[in-house]
Amino acid sequence: MSNETQYQPSPWEWVSTQVETYERTGGAEGNTLMDTGMPIVIITTIGAKTGAIRKTPLMRVEHHGEYALVASMGGAPKHPVWYFNLLAHPESVRIQDGPEPFDVSIREAVGEEKATWWERSVAAYPPYADYQKKTERQIPVFIATRRS
Repeated sequence: MSNETQYQPSPWEWVSTQVETYERTGGAEGNTLMDTGMPIVIITTIGAKTGAIRKTPLMRVEHHGEYALVASMGGAPKHPVWYFNLLAHPESVRIQDGPEPFDVSIREAVGEEKATWWERSVAAYPPYADYQKKTERQIPVFIATRRS
C-alpha cells in the first residue's frame, strides 16, 4: 500500500473505535466482536471508489495459517463494501491478527473449497448459518494466505 494513500475510518463509530483500539493495543484489546467473546481480525483494503485505506473488523476464521473472509453483512441482500474493495484491489490486502499486520493474497472460494471453509466459518461464528438463510444471495467467502 502506498504511503500517499490516506486512511479513512469507517463512518460506523463502533467499527472505527474497535479498529483504533485493536491497533493501539496490538490486538490485546478490541479483539472480540462486541460482548460475544468471539475473536476478530482487522482487514485492510483499498477503497474501490475512493482509493482510501479502509479497515474492517471481521470474524477470525483461521485454519493452518489461512483465513476466511466471509462477506455476510449480517445476511443483508447486498454485499458489504469491503467485498468490492477486495475485487478492485486484491493485491493490496492486509490482515492483522495480533500485534503486526501482514500482506495476504486472496482468492474467492468455490465448490468444495467453499463448502469446507463455510463449515469452518459457521463453526467459528454460528450466526453465519442464519445469515445465509436470511438472504437470497450466496454469501461469498474469500481465502487469505500470508504472502512471503
